[in-house]
Amino acid sequence: MRRALLPLLLLAGCSKGPEADLQYISQARSLGFEWAMVNQLAAQGKLTAAYVQTMRESLKKQLGTTASALTQPESQYGNEIRALVAEPGNASAAELRTHAGKLKQIEDSLESD
Repeated sequence: MRRALLPLLLLAGCSKGPEADLQYISQARSLGFEWAMVNQLAAQGKLTAAYVQTMRESLKKQLGTTASALTQPESQYGNEIRALVAEPGNASAAELRTHAGKLKQIEDSLESD
């Protein structure tokens, strides 16, 4: 029985860290770009105020959930996700894209390892 547990423990240890958080990094990046698009379209007057408010609240909530699921919240990507969550609802699309772009760089780096 002990011999069967050792490989499982080793496997569990390997699944922690940035690789385990890759799905959350990807999700946060996608949410950041979506939020930027909402704010850009809102600034152009192409969306209703009610839709914009609902989307912003939903996106920020999803980002908060994503941030709380990280195995390494004090990492570079954790800091970037928290910075994204801290942005005001009406943040500039450029600022949101900057955060999302940094997450994309981190995501690409982890995927190439």
